[in-house]
Amino acid sequence: MNTAPVPLSSLHGFVPASGEAVLARLTLDLDANLQFVRGDVILTTQRLLARAGEAGGWQEWPLRAELTMRHHDHAGVGTLELHDQSGRLAAWRYTLGRNPEALQLITQFEKRQAALAGAEPEHEEPADKDDEDGDLIGGNVEEKSPSTASLFRLWRFAKPYRGQLLLGFLLTLASTAATLVPPYMTMPLMDNVLIPYQNGTPLDMQLVTLYLGGLFLAALVAWGLGWAKTYILALVSERIGADLRTTTYEHLLRLSLQYFGGKRTGDLMTRIGSETDRICVFLSLHLLDFFTDILMIAMTAAILVSINPWLALVTLLPLPFIAWMIHVVRDKLRNGFEKIDRIWSQVTNVLADTIPGIRVVKAFAQEKREAARFRDANQHNLLVNDRVNKVWSLFTPTVTFLTEIGLLVVWAFGIWQVSRGSITVGVLTAFLAYISRFYTRLDSMSRIVSVTQKAATGAKRIFDILDHVSSVPEPANPVPMKKVEGRITIRDIGFRYGNRAVIRGLDLDIKPGEMIGLVGHSGSGKSTLVNLICRFYDISQGSIMVDGVDIRAISIPEYRRNIGLVLQEPFLFFGTIADNIAYGKPDATRTEIIAAARAANAHEFILRLPHGYDSMVGERGQTLSGGERQRISIARALLINPHILIMDEATSAVDTTTEREIQKALDNLVKGRTTIAIAHRLSTLRRADRIVVMDRGHIVEIGSHDELLERQGAYYTLYQAQQRQAAEAEMLGIPKGDEA
Repeated sequence: MNTAPVPLSSLHGFVPASGEAVLARLTLDLDANLQFVRGDVILTTQRLLARAGEAGGWQEWPLRAELTMRHHDHAGVGTLELHDQSGRLAAWRYTLGRNPEALQLITQFEKRQAALAGAEPEHEEPADKDDEDGDLIGGNVEEKSPSTASLFRLWRFAKPYRGQLLLGFLLTLASTAATLVPPYMTMPLMDNVLIPYQNGTPLDMQLVTLYLGGLFLAALVAWGLGWAKTYILALVSERIGADLRTTTYEHLLRLSLQYFGGKRTGDLMTRIGSETDRICVFLSLHLLDFFTDILMIAMTAAILVSINPWLALVTLLPLPFIAWMIHVVRDKLRNGFEKIDRIWSQVTNVLADTIPGIRVVKAFAQEKREAARFRDANQHNLLVNDRVNKVWSLFTPTVTFLTEIGLLVVWAFGIWQVSRGSITVGVLTAFLAYISRFYTRLDSMSRIVSVTQKAATGAKRIFDILDHVSSVPEPANPVPMKKVEGRITIRDIGFRYGNRAVIRGLDLDIKPGEMIGLVGHSGSGKSTLVNLICRFYDISQGSIMVDGVDIRAISIPEYRRNIGLVLQEPFLFFGTIADNIAYGKPDATRTEIIAAARAANAHEFILRLPHGYDSMVGERGQTLSGGERQRISIARALLINPHILIMDEATSAVDTTTEREIQKALDNLVKGRTTIAIAHRLSTLRRADRIVVMDRGHIVEIGSHDELLERQGAYYTLYQAQQRQAAEAEMLGIPKGDEA
């Protein structure tokens, strides 16, 4: 990963020394007293600088081998320290949202220190003038620029169709050869028919018929071969594009939640949709034209040399200049198109955020704000496109101008040759016909630079997904799961989000069929624990075992088929109610679906809908109430008959009446299953065999509801606080159940 130049215009008061370049920047948002104050830490090729507050003065430390950096975090606050052999020189604090910047700064600092310790500092190029304003997305880290070589990686998708590709190439060769026949036949037509006729010789109709018939036949053959090659290669490119989309999507589904946590929906949709479509168009149209152009230029050049070598040499004069221009412009276009794609992802991200959340946008009257967000993203897209178009708009006319100059030179040299009797008018006419095709193809080849770089950018963004390895890997030799009893053994597990430890040294034994309640303040690690049990993330230390088998040794799909999940915010897919209930078991019969709905207390309200089980629920189930969506999600979990059940705040977002309905459904769901339930309302855990109280990633108490109240510890404090909250809500007239 390369470091993008830091925008110098935003560093007020900072004056770089001669030859000094900024390597990394950490934007601080806390001071030493943990007050929210903006500041900066900047690493350059020569020194480290810092300031407290945007108006504050800069402190600086010249880089030397004795300097070291230390980094740690605690309770959501990160600390970066600068040390030398005498002790700590400075310390800066920031919220963990700035952690990626801090890690990037440390990485660059260590590289510089390694260079200083070895010998002379590594040479660093100053920020490119074109990038002086920084990345328009606002990030300080830029992905590696795409290379045209990424297009060659598409061969793995083209390989199954190599037979059709070979046939398409042969047809292209034949079609190109056929298109070169007519200009060659104009020579005898001019020299043997038209010029003698102009000089008084009668027309030879037999020759006229022969030449015109040959021209017609060549045109007919070229048409037929052109249609065949275009059709075959279009079919192949569409299949390559379809395989690319399918493979990318399937790989995306295999990645862990950690990957999706750092990605935007709009960006991923753009990659799988627009980028693969762009590659498909490139393969079906532009790549075919490119090969045709190469064949046409090569064959034309050979014919021209065979007719008149000196005239051919004059014809080829513009080629070196055009090749040099393509080489110069290619890198600028590639980098520009890569930026355009990333900026366009920001535009689609605004849409992906706003359209699903349109109810929230309208509820808070934020239409103007969202329109402004879209306008800003669109303006960024416009600015980057303008920079690329500035290069491209100069390149294309220049190539056209060079070809026109080349044509003019051929005319002048050809007329001189005719005047000397070195060539005939027919030869010059044929030459000009070939030259016209030659320069047309040359101009076309220059234009393909743009689409090639766009396709290379798209391929690179696709392979960024395909090259990503899941942080939750499948075992090489998975242990088959026999009949699952549901015993869960957790031994000394630890887990970190980045550098922030969320769970530390946690131990817990859950018996088969036992119901465990998880409670604790927000951020205590409850949801993280169930995510680790479901293996959405992998633990960083310790082990989690089900029936004595480490879950990392079990095939992920096989393991998760034994887990039922009921979330606080149930997600329903666009489709019918029956389809949503049967999502985990697509081959379920209607009888099984209805039985699951009855057990979830959902059957009656489903029958009241216009089309019953065939009623459409709308995107994300928006046509249903929260309680109805929750009961459908419970029916979905019931249908797969899981041995382990996870419930994450399943009743916290509904009123008391709806909660009772859902609770009846949950009672049916937990029977005979190992159940782990996270609950905000502690009263819902009275039926739990044991309640586990968590705080800062540790278990602080375990026991039944009554036992924990008797101890008057952490659970007792939580329970009393909730009772007081309920009493206050009742005094204020808030319906019972809404106080949560």
